[in-house]
Amino acid sequence: MTTTSSAASRSFWPANGLSALLDFGVRSHRRAAALLVLLSLAAFLLGFFQIPPVDRDEAYFAQATKQMIETGNYVDIRYQDDVRYRKPIGIYWLQAGVVRAAELLGVPSAREKIWLYRVPSLLGAIGAVLATYWCALAFVSRRGALLAALMMAGSVALGIEARLAKTDAVLLLTIVLVMGVLARAYLQAREEAGGAAGMKWTLPALFWTAAAASILDKGPLIVMVVGLAAVALSLLDRSARWLNALRPLAGAGWLVVLVLPWFIAIYLRAGDAFLIDSVGRDMLSKIGGGQESHGAPPGLYIVLFFVTFFPAAALAIPAVPAIWSRRREPAVRFLLAWFVPSWIVFELIPTKLPHYVLPLYPAITILLAGAIEKRLLSKRPSLKRATFWWFIVPSVLAIVAIAGAIVIAHNLELLAWPFFAAAIVCGLFAWRLYDDDGAERSFLRALAAAILVGIGLFGIVVPSLGPVFPSVALAKILHAAACPNPRAASAGYNEPSLVFLAGTATRLTDGSGAADFVRGGACRFAFIEAREQHAFGLRAQAIGLRYKAGPSIHGFNISNGKRITVTVFQSTGVP
Repeated sequence: MTTTSSAASRSFWPANGLSALLDFGVRSHRRAAALLVLLSLAAFLLGFFQIPPVDRDEAYFAQATKQMIETGNYVDIRYQDDVRYRKPIGIYWLQAGVVRAAELLGVPSAREKIWLYRVPSLLGAIGAVLATYWCALAFVSRRGALLAALMMAGSVALGIEARLAKTDAVLLLTIVLVMGVLARAYLQAREEAGGAAGMKWTLPALFWTAAAASILDKGPLIVMVVGLAAVALSLLDRSARWLNALRPLAGAGWLVVLVLPWFIAIYLRAGDAFLIDSVGRDMLSKIGGGQESHGAPPGLYIVLFFVTFFPAAALAIPAVPAIWSRRREPAVRFLLAWFVPSWIVFELIPTKLPHYVLPLYPAITILLAGAIEKRLLSKRPSLKRATFWWFIVPSVLAIVAIAGAIVIAHNLELLAWPFFAAAIVCGLFAWRLYDDDGAERSFLRALAAAILVGIGLFGIVVPSLGPVFPSVALAKILHAAACPNPRAASAGYNEPSLVFLAGTATRLTDGSGAADFVRGGACRFAFIEAREQHAFGLRAQAIGLRYKAGPSIHGFNISNGKRITVTVFQSTGVP
């Protein structure tokens, strides 16, 4: 609902146009879906094609998919000669399907184009926005549902995941679909005085199918989110009869039918290695300690929330009193059960990454949309000051982006400045006109600020940061070699993006191993990081390798934050 108490404020750009779009969207579900798709594309597409493979997770996933296509083995998951059993098969199948379809359509060098591997994430992110709208319709009006979906579309965390060839955007889609069905089962049962709700078979079918897809995408995480919510609600209501509406016996059987074939296939191929790696070495190591230096104390996600959930996060603080006062209402109780228990678990687990709590954000968007719709946001000045965040975040991101471009790429990136300036102005208006225009119009201005920042950051600045992506320069040197079938070994710089861009046959070794590799055949190159050059030189001398030094690539290894210098060497023969 739009609330405006100042006629003068109505002329300030861009709230008028965005409110008109919102008015257009609420006229029908079809228009709402079209609006959400268009705004999602505006939020997610910039940088989608231009940003090179990002180390390490994205490049690992893409390379494993690439090897599936190369070998024709769509059961086993491998990165070069090593198994990669951290996640199930789902995302690899989706990525492989897109790449193979692109090849059939004649897209040149489709297997080397990272954006094709990102398509499932883009579709998953757009689907998650649409699913948030559908889920929210069980709690709020069409306008409120549209507002909740826009909060998801504008969130920083989803914008990042939509641009990465990983599991998390697809995971979000499946969880929102499952929770949307669970919400309808719970709320319908409460309307029927605590009895078991009757539902058409299509909703339980959607529930169990989406749950199966989620398990194939990222394993049992969905069991935690859905299970904790269902247990919390059943304990609070002292009844679990409402779960019968999901047809658990038939549904569980259907889930097993969908999930079990691949698990049987991977067991027949690798024995219990998948379970040992995925459960023992991946999941349990995250629970037991900070995996891969990602450990952090409880409370980190609350701090990160105000960045990863920007711009809607600024409304969370003034919404807290209203949400707390309504906590016993069935709708609010369900949404709190969706995110509070799982949030606590994520805070207690030592390993922390910003995207872990992303599946909980849709519940928060619906709570915020409901508070806005019913004009329940607190008017206390101390809580409303949180809207200052709408001005701070675009300003800080713009400064950091421009400073990064100057320091890393020695470029002012002037093309991005107008977008950053417009974002800062939108953020300033969103903050300063909050009292006059109300939460809805102010949020729409903040959403415009978020999209504009994304254009400048992801569409212009990040793709220009060549030193952050040294694998691109190294792969170009290899592919430009004036000899047939060039191959490379890399020592000291062993990132998966290099394997993806330079080829699966790329040897990851040390300085001594690189010298042996170069001596082993014609048209061979060695990419030697500065710390490995001494070992390379000693081994080359010992085996009589003649070589010439090529260009040196100066950059950053974003996986560890260190500066690197990689020199290219090529064999000129042996004595």
